[in-house]
Formats: sequence, structure tokens, C-alpha cells
Amino acid sequence: MKNVQVVDGAINCVYDVFALDDADFALLFPPGQDVAFIDEVLARHPPAALEPVFERLWRNRVPKREVVGLHGLLFYQLDEKKPFYPQRVDELAVNPNGSTLRR
Repeated sequence: MKNVQVVDGAINCVYDVFALDDADFALLFPPGQDVAFIDEVLARHPPAALEPVFERLWRNRVPKREVVGLHGLLFYQLDEKKPFYPQRVDELAVNPNGSTLRR
């Protein structure tokens, strides 16, 4: 199982973590990527392929105290974050000018 943290633009976002099996994870995150934006996910796959994935995702919330590893970030309503993740990989996050965010 892989753990995905969902971050949305709502003021009351609680940054929940959900567990997915490898096949479902692969539908949301292309190979080598661990950051996804919902509009891009929806553009890659037909709704019929994603509906069961999201049904399983929302049923599998993992309390944060039980999370062992975080494998992906899924952003909703936060297009302004896209410039920070041009490669859609968390460890490669950059400032919009290209400078690194991490040391």
C-alpha cells in the first residue's frame, strides 16, 4: 500500500492521508512522480477509470499517527503550486525562479 496526502485549497483542509494499492497509485501518479494535481489526473484518464480509484481512496483514510511513509501528494484547487513542482517530484521542488527549496 502507498500513502497519499491530499491537500486542497479549502481554508479548513486537514491534509488527510489515504492508502492506495500500487495499481491505483499508478493511475494517479505517472512513473517517477510523487506529486499530482487533480486536473492533470483527470486529463490523463477517463472518468470511468478513475471513479473506482477515488471510491477506494476516500474509504481508506489513515490516521496520521498510523502513517508509515508518505508516497504521494495530491493537490486540489491549488494550481498556484504547480511552478514549485515542475517535475512533479517532491524532492525536486523549486522556487519559480528555479532556485532550490531545500538544502
